[in-house]
Formats: sequence, C-alpha cells, structure tokens
Amino acid sequence: MIELLFVACLSTAPDECRERSLVFTDVSPMQCLMSAQPELAKWTASHPNQEIKSWRCRTVSFAERDT
Repeated sequence: MIELLFVACLSTAPDECRERSLVFTDVSPMQCLMSAQPELAKWTASHPNQEIKSWRCRTVSFAERDT
C-alpha cells in the first residue's frame, strides 16, 4: 500500500492545518509521485476552502494503519 500524505490548511486561516492522506493499492512509489499532483488537484477541487501546503508518498503497512 502506498499513501499520499499531505497537509491541508484552511484558505482563510492558514495556521489551521490538518494532515490528510489518500491510500492506494497496487501502485508503486514512483506511480504515486507521478499521479500525486492530479489527485491533489481533484481533492482541492472538492475542498475549495483548503490549500495544500506539502505532500509526500510513502509505503504503509497494515500494522501502521488505524482500524
């Protein structure tokens, strides 16, 4: 599993930020890096009051995920 981990902040209050993630299966870390910007653009379009400050891709194991 690959996680696209990003920090999103309120447009009107840039100091109010939350860490968010999108999890993908059957995707390599390189594929995550290549598809991250389009995925984040889609997320931003559906969350117009949010701005993405940073992002990264990482490998995630089932043990690390919250149930």
